[in-house]
Amino acid sequence: MFGRWLGNRTNRVQRTSPLAAVQTPPSAGVLSCRVLDPVNGPVTHAQFAVSDAMGRKVVSGGTDPFGSFVTTVPAGEYRLAVSAEGYTPYRASATVGENALASLGDVTLQVARPPQLPAPGDWQIEPTHSSIAFTARHIGLARIHGRFNSFAGAVRITEPVEQSAMHVVIDAASIDTNVRMRDDHLRSGEFLDVARFPTLEFYSERFVHRGANRWAVTGALSLHGVTRTVTLDTEYLGLGNGMEGEVRAACRATTELHRDDFTVSWQTMLARGIAVVGPSIRIDLDVQVVRKG
Repeated sequence: MFGRWLGNRTNRVQRTSPLAAVQTPPSAGVLSCRVLDPVNGPVTHAQFAVSDAMGRKVVSGGTDPFGSFVTTVPAGEYRLAVSAEGYTPYRASATVGENALASLGDVTLQVARPPQLPAPGDWQIEPTHSSIAFTARHIGLARIHGRFNSFAGAVRITEPVEQSAMHVVIDAASIDTNVRMRDDHLRSGEFLDVARFPTLEFYSERFVHRGANRWAVTGALSLHGVTRTVTLDTEYLGLGNGMEGEVRAACRATTELHRDDFTVSWQTMLARGIAVVGPSIRIDLDVQVVRKG
């Protein structure tokens, strides 16, 4: 009796579709993959993007703690791109059938060679191809984007790079959110008070390598008459040559500032208790530096 029951159960399991536990809409299938590093460990922070045959992004996301992802897509032809910090990107094509599993199996990412670092010496920020932007929350809903149009700075690269130094000066009055009335308010004593504090300054002598092309640049930011320690989460993008053959280095960096830390505390509340301006400001930097001389 038990033998017959076990035999019937085995037959039922064998007849079960591999997608039995996955609810798929009609005319759809499942695409899956597991992302590994060169020693067969899961890459838990990998990002994937699936595009259709026309190059349009269909779905994107990140791998789970086991380095895997599973996604449901309409049946068809797809291109898959997998990327992770410190690894060479991986690309593949896949055909997904109706109510079928298209598995790419285990994908091994190769460690990428870090970009070449700038040579020791003095480098100058090139404002034409650099930007200092910020984003603030407005009435708890929308985001207001702005930038500073006038700034200058220099970086002294040393050997080792960790002992390098950086100095940036920003013209506070050059703040620009594309709305004149708002910009005038931001320049007033209720915000930046540019009449008393005409510049923002950042000075750093601490460059910490976080692995691959990631760095932490920690320094002192002086804003509104107050100086605080700030760390820039920095992605080094490498070296290149400009139109005239000059050597350039580029990076992206982000940080978050809290207005109260710099006594920029003006606030008005809406009737329902929501602040007109959020308490924190996100800073986004895109910087190119050019070798002096």
